Formats: sequence, structure tokens, C-alpha cells
Amino acid sequence: MTSRGWHYRQTVLALCTFALFATMVARLAISPLVPAITATYGVSNALVGLALTGMWLTYGLAQYPSGVFADRYGERPVILVALAGTALGSLLIITAPIFFVFAIATVILGALAGLHFSVATTLLTRTYDDVGRAIGIHTLGSTFGGLLAPIAATWVGVRYGWRAGVAIGLLVAIPAFVLFFRYVESTPPRRPDLDIRDQFRVEPLLTVLSRPSVTFTVVISVLLSFSWQALASFLPTFLVAYHEYSEPHAAVAFSGFFVVQGLTQVKIGQFSDQYGRDPVIAGCLVLAIAGLLALIIPTASSLVVLGVVLVGIGLGAYTAAMARFMDLFSSEDRGAGFGLTQTVVMGLAAAGSVITGTVADLAGWAASISVLVTLLAIGLVLLFGNWALQTGY
Repeated sequence: MTSRGWHYRQTVLALCTFALFATMVARLAISPLVPAITATYGVSNALVGLALTGMWLTYGLAQYPSGVFADRYGERPVILVALAGTALGSLLIITAPIFFVFAIATVILGALAGLHFSVATTLLTRTYDDVGRAIGIHTLGSTFGGLLAPIAATWVGVRYGWRAGVAIGLLVAIPAFVLFFRYVESTPPRRPDLDIRDQFRVEPLLTVLSRPSVTFTVVISVLLSFSWQALASFLPTFLVAYHEYSEPHAAVAFSGFFVVQGLTQVKIGQFSDQYGRDPVIAGCLVLAIAGLLALIIPTASSLVVLGVVLVGIGLGAYTAAMARFMDLFSSEDRGAGFGLTQTVVMGLAAAGSVITGTVADLAGWAASISVLVTLLAIGLVLLFGNWALQTGY
């Protein structure tokens, strides 16, 4: 069977990565166009941040149901629905006549695009033994989405308007759907007799989340993801407003953030396989904190470059955090279990957009970035305490 061959495994990894790229492009094409969107609808950064929080929240909430559906029906149909939904969500955004419709469309985009990530990750665990490396390569899809989406969306948006810039998400999702449909074979469901309604009972979910090691990993992951989502929503706007970058230059810097992640996160995953999850996560947190501090030093453009590089490397720690989750679940429980944790993590971290935008409106951009520094410092203290006290979490 070709599905068991090395080349087919490479195909699955490549197309899962491309699918993640498509869902990321659709979401990140919005961020560099925030100034134009606020001008079009006459709304504040906080309101756009609220819409983006809705998008990231539904993206997170989709993780657990997607894992349940994948356990019941297999991964392939769920990923295909995610790609079709990404195209639909992008279409709704670019045709939104008023801000309320725009906000609802972003929420729909997040919910449908969110079906992909957990399912593709568990599909790769069925295919690869070196999970950290495979996850690192898969997350390159989000990295390259972050590299290309801001530049492409800004270039198109400046010339043809922000709606045309957001439309690149639609243009990427369609071929991703076609290729995945054509070349990825169906996989047997892990639990074909699963009672889906039973999976949404509160008690079993709380049992999983109340395990100390799971709770601890959720907290660390929330702190990382909150900071990442805040920057994914507002880094270009921050560079324009705080450092007086032009929109094209801010888009290039934003892309650089993802380039750095792409160049380093596979190694971060490999290092976590070799040296342990927590030491790698802790080291990355130190780099991210240093990078954020560099970003809020005014009139120091050279430090902005350094800051973007350090934060890009540091927030790549989420690769190691995902592998840490996989270590906690058996192969039978990874679909629903990993999906549940990602729903909680992304759901809580979705507040990064609205909180960052609101703090920026009320107290300035330096204060909003300082909030992220504080949260990452808390994560570092928790990791050190876990090691020093030998709690085993």
C-alpha cells in the first residue's frame, strides 16, 4: 500500500502543512489591514481587537469537537471541511457591508478554520515516530502563512483595497482543498463506535483537565499562545503607531517574525525531543521576554529588528508545549484529549487580541507590550518552580 510508504508519509506531512498554511493566511491577512478596516467602518482598535478575539476564540473552541469528529469519522473529512470553511469565511469577510457583519464573518472563519489544527496534528502522530520534529515541520505552515500573508495582503490592499488583500485567503484555501482531497487517503477512525454526545458531558472533560500535569501544561501554553495571538493581531499596528513605520515596512517586519519562527521551530521541536520539553520552553521564554523589552525601547530601530528576532524564536516554544501535551496522552486519547486542551488553551488565549487593543487604546502601546512581558515572566517562574520543587507536573 502506498499509504504505508515513505513517500506517502511525506505527502501527508506536506499537505497537512499546506492546509495549515491556508488557514493561517486567511486569518493573518486581516492583521496588517487593521488601520484600513478601522477607517472603513469607523471603529476603534478595541472593536477590531474584539472581532479578532472572536475569531481566535472560535478557532480554539473548534479544537475539541474536531478531535471528537476525527476519532469517530477519521481525520480526512474533518480537514476537508476546515479548508472549505476557510474559503467560505474569507468570502464572507470580503463581502461584509458593515462592521457587525465583518465581525460575525471573522468568527465564522475562526470556527471553520479551527477544525484543521488538532486533527492534522493527531494524523501526523499516526504517521511519524519523531513527533516533535513532525509537529515542528507541520507548524511551518503557520510560519510561512505569517511570512507571506502580511506582505501579500498589504501589497494587494494598498493597491486594490483591504477587501482584495483579505481575498488571498480564499485564493489559497481552494487549491489546498483540491490537493488534500486528491492525494490524502482516508484513515480508519480510531473509535468508530464513539458516542459523540457522550464526549460533551462535562464530568469526563473536567477529569482530563484536572490532571495536574495537563493543567500545568495548559497554563504554560495559554501564556505562550496569548502573547502570540496578541502580536499576530497587532504587531504591524504597533510598529506603525509606536515606531512610526510605514505600513509596508511594518508588514515586512511582521513577516520577519514568522520567518524567524520557521527557521527555528523545527529545531526547537527536535531539541525538546532530545533535551526535554521544559528546559527548551524555559530558554525560549527568556528570549521572548528579552525581545519584547527591546521592542518597547523608543526610537531604537535597530533594537526593533533584534526584538522581532528574539520574540520569533521565543514564541516558537509552543512547538515544545504541543509535544508536551502529546506525552501526556495515550495514542487512543490523543484525538479528543489533545483537541480538548487546545480548545481550552486557544479559547483563553483568544483574549490576547481584545486585551492588547484595549490596553493600547487606554494606556498606550508600551503598556500593552508590558502586559505580555509580565505573562511570559509568570510562565518562566512556574517552570522554574516545577523543576526546583520536583513536583513532576
